[in-house]
Amino acid sequence: MDATARPLRIPPQMAIYAEKHDIFDLVQTLLRNLMVDKPEDPIQYLINILKRDRVDVPKIILLGPPASGKRTIAKKLCEYTQAIHITLSNILKGDTDLTRAVHQYQEKNQEIPKELWIKLIQQRLSKIDCVRRGWVLEAIPKTQAEALCLQEAGITPDHVVMLEAPDVVLIERSLGKKIDPVTEDVYHVTFMWPESAEVAKRLESPKTLMPVEMIAKKLQEYHTEAHSLKRIYHCCLKTINADQPHIDVFSQALNYVLSRHRSASPYTPRILLFGLPGSGKSLQAKLIAQKYGVVNICCGELLKAVSADESHMGELIKPYLETEQQVPGSIVLQILTERMSRMDCTTMGWVLHGFPQDVEQAEKLQESCFIPNRVFFLEMTDDIAVERVTLKGVDPVTGEWYHSLYKPAPSPEVQARLRFNLHDSEAQLLKKLKEYWFNAVDLRAFYPQAVNINADQDPHTVFESLESRIVGRLPKVLSNKETNVG
Repeated sequence: MDATARPLRIPPQMAIYAEKHDIFDLVQTLLRNLMVDKPEDPIQYLINILKRDRVDVPKIILLGPPASGKRTIAKKLCEYTQAIHITLSNILKGDTDLTRAVHQYQEKNQEIPKELWIKLIQQRLSKIDCVRRGWVLEAIPKTQAEALCLQEAGITPDHVVMLEAPDVVLIERSLGKKIDPVTEDVYHVTFMWPESAEVAKRLESPKTLMPVEMIAKKLQEYHTEAHSLKRIYHCCLKTINADQPHIDVFSQALNYVLSRHRSASPYTPRILLFGLPGSGKSLQAKLIAQKYGVVNICCGELLKAVSADESHMGELIKPYLETEQQVPGSIVLQILTERMSRMDCTTMGWVLHGFPQDVEQAEKLQESCFIPNRVFFLEMTDDIAVERVTLKGVDPVTGEWYHSLYKPAPSPEVQARLRFNLHDSEAQLLKKLKEYWFNAVDLRAFYPQAVNINADQDPHTVFESLESRIVGRLPKVLSNKETNVG
């Protein structure tokens, strides 16, 4: 990049590289860890972090009342994310000064000081497996005091999942609980029976099966603390109804822990809109540009603007537009490349519609390093498209557009003078629709991350659907190397 050249242009490769490799998020993560851990040698500390296989490892807390299925969901999350499953029982399996101190309190039936618990948890999370692979804390913390101590110790989760279910369901589950003595997996005679006959044969009832009164007391103790825990972790909390099949509960929990919270990292929207004629691409692009300040690039309007000036490129495309011929894709790409390289597009982002129209053009756009990070297809039927386009006319006096069904002319006089575009005739439109559907299949395959939006609804409803997917970050995708670890 030449800082002396004007107008200054930032190569699109820079933003794409930074986004692809999460450069800004990486810097944010490094600074956060540095401020929390406060190492004596900050440089060496950062070098050690960067040497790990994964810098942004899972940090998950899974909470819920007794019998809500925490153990099952925690194990499945760890199996998928390769994080380390941490429970109070497996923390105590080690032989250290801290574990021995805890056992002494337990032998005397004394309450274990929360400060000791926190040191024990800190010790476990500082081990190399948790540092490299992340962790899932099951049923930790149990109280508001423990949660605050965890925060003071710098143990902060990225995601907190809290399971909820009616007490009557939880009591029924507690009474029907079965445990596999080999794997310590929890099953239930009604809600979750093992598929393996061998596993089913060796299931045992818990050694201490609590009466209903004791279960109800424990549920009441949990509810007393649950509200405070929700308040402490409100910024990263997801509550899930556990009174449904455990597969559905796990699916919701996994979707959440793979999601990424709003980041302070720079984000430049690069949006691509596809859709049938009349699907509202121009309107939605205008709404997006107005609200978020991105540059609205309509390919057709851009070509008209270029042809109106006296530049070489304008003179080159003017004959095509005057004779209503299609401008060659290579020329369109040159014009788009020049426009999208300007500072406003590079810094604020862009929303593009009207190009590409086929896979060949999409490939050329990508080769030019203008790669969208959000792609939408505005979906509707051919019948709706015909209805929207062919019944639309413009008042030559005021320049106002009207539609026979959605926005009728205010008077018979205005209706009489409306002009309808010959290119919007049903015959011409059906030809365009056929061409669109022919290319749409390949374009969807080229942009597998594309999202389909129902365009046959109120424009502001369509905009809300688009907006929710523009501002939200894309979910975390684990590589094959990460999902096959272990």
